[in-house]
Amino acid sequence: MQAALTMPDKAYARRRRQLMEMAGPDAIVIVPSAHELVRSRDTHYPFRQDSDLSYLSGFPEPESVLVLVPGRAHGEVLLFCRERDREREAWDGPRYGPEDAVEAFGLDDAYPITDLDDILPGLLEGRSRVYYHFGRDVEFDLQLIGWLNRVRAMVRQGAQPPHEFLELGHLLDELRLFKDRDELRFMQRAADISVLAHEAAMRAARPGMHEFELQAEIECVFRRFDAEPAYGSIVGTGANACVLHYRANRAQSRDGELILIDAGAEYRGYAADITRTFPVNGRFTPEQRALHDLVGAAQAAALAQARPGATYEAGHNAAVQTLTEGLLRLGLLKGTLERNLADGHYKRFYRHKTGHWLGMDVHDVGEYRIDGESRLLEPGMVFTIEPGLYVSPDDSTVEPKWRGIGIRTEDDVAITKEGHEVLTARLARSADEIEALMAQRRAA
Repeated sequence: MQAALTMPDKAYARRRRQLMEMAGPDAIVIVPSAHELVRSRDTHYPFRQDSDLSYLSGFPEPESVLVLVPGRAHGEVLLFCRERDREREAWDGPRYGPEDAVEAFGLDDAYPITDLDDILPGLLEGRSRVYYHFGRDVEFDLQLIGWLNRVRAMVRQGAQPPHEFLELGHLLDELRLFKDRDELRFMQRAADISVLAHEAAMRAARPGMHEFELQAEIECVFRRFDAEPAYGSIVGTGANACVLHYRANRAQSRDGELILIDAGAEYRGYAADITRTFPVNGRFTPEQRALHDLVGAAQAAALAQARPGATYEAGHNAAVQTLTEGLLRLGLLKGTLERNLADGHYKRFYRHKTGHWLGMDVHDVGEYRIDGESRLLEPGMVFTIEPGLYVSPDDSTVEPKWRGIGIRTEDDVAITKEGHEVLTARLARSADEIEALMAQRRAA
């Protein structure tokens, strides 16, 4: 693995500039940090910064607020953060403090977070529009309303309070949807680490292993390469693979079963998202292979639609048609293709969409439809393609040989000017490739 990646300061500055241009010269943008969350009594969950604040500044600490004030003569980019505190830093680690934060993050100015109540009303005054994520943080919502009311109370003295309150996501989500060259480097690194982790799990798998043992193999690789899980790793053996968001990861695998692993690394705030399904003993049964090949064909059909100018929904529609044709051919569905598609009979075996936007959040921000129509794909968009088939273990309408088989194949795809690039292409995908990779374990 290559040396650690760093996001250049100019990338953050460019994003802030773009957002302020979109907001307009009489707007103000307010982005609070994420909160530290208590796990049990006096221990906390690992802190992860709010994705929007991280996207715009890279500032990693809680108890902070980024404020953008377009056109302000005394500085447009302001940060409120914790002051240095030797006593607390001895317990929790070093802080930047307002003085060091300015230079470290390319800001115009920074203030102690304790000064927010005194300073922010003055920043609101004279601004006509406020961009903020209303409803996401109730405590901060109430603070903001209080600051606005203080400005309104000064109207008779000539104060000009904001009169328009807009959802920040309308602007910022669209910016984040299109990944720049620096972001794609980070996403490729997250994908590369995730590929290594899935390979490690395939090589380690054997009948009798518990799901949590394979989870440990995956997440050990994440940490070895300075990444962490982008979400709770899903490791489902046998019929557990039919549970879409399976979480327990405690069952013991049995010879002849498939294992579905949905796991991705997060590297410097950017996520990968991969799913592979493989036989715990290294060899697919005829029925497992038939369904695995069908899912692979559906993924290929969706991938063929991943190009600039195609609708986002075209990939899902192509996957659904391929899956339905295959289910009819294998006898799991009856009737005509047209009727099965029209009535959605395939949903018995395929209950989810074929993908989602990917970026700083695993299910990343961005609209899928514009004015009621599926949006067109454009260079810089990154999303997953993840068709699957799930035959319930108690589905008495199908032959017993199919019951309890769950399969999903998921890769990360970036739209380019010429077409697309599969960021996770290095990982074995077809049944033959998976068996060959797992055979390396047996040879060793």
